[in-house]
Amino acid sequence: MNTFSLPLPQGGKLLLASHNKGKLAEFSTLLGHYGITVLSAGEIDLPEPEETEATFAGNAALKAVAAAKASGLPALADDSGLCVAALNGDPGIYSARWAGPNKDFDAAMQRIIDGIGSENPAAWFICVLCLAFPDGTTYSFEGRIDGTIAAVPRGTLGHGYDPIFIPEHENRTFAEMTEAEKNAISHRARAFAAFSAACLSASGD
Repeated sequence: MNTFSLPLPQGGKLLLASHNKGKLAEFSTLLGHYGITVLSAGEIDLPEPEETEATFAGNAALKAVAAAKASGLPALADDSGLCVAALNGDPGIYSARWAGPNKDFDAAMQRIIDGIGSENPAAWFICVLCLAFPDGTTYSFEGRIDGTIAAVPRGTLGHGYDPIFIPEHENRTFAEMTEAEKNAISHRARAFAAFSAACLSASGD
């Protein structure tokens, strides 16, 4: 029987199914407004499951469900990546793996630029957030932003593929924008907006 309900209660705890300290800081800031304390999988020594699903939603759910069942807490996981039209949607769910074990995103970006050549530079970033409860109940929220791939990397801000992605209605890459500018329109911001509208109640409301 499902004993959990939405929205998530203020003053509660939420486990972030990630060992990434940057993500922990980001989500702690975002969720602090809602009176929710965020813990990370790394803080309680939970292993990271292998991402074996074929979709962003599948991998996000896999990580969230594993963390929720192991911890007994509601868990939030995300899976995201860059999809390129001329590469049939690649690197997609393999975005991080294209950079290799040394996280060489310069090489990965050049691989994309070379692969597109003179073809359509259309691309999009996708982020799927999955909230899972210990009983196996899940809720998923997707954010997407469309854009194009730059002919050469530009900018020093951001991370990953940001230097080659130009979002729609912009002439700058993500890496040429401030963090606040990027976060106002990014795929992760759009997924979080959908998640917060469905699952959260702002403190003071």
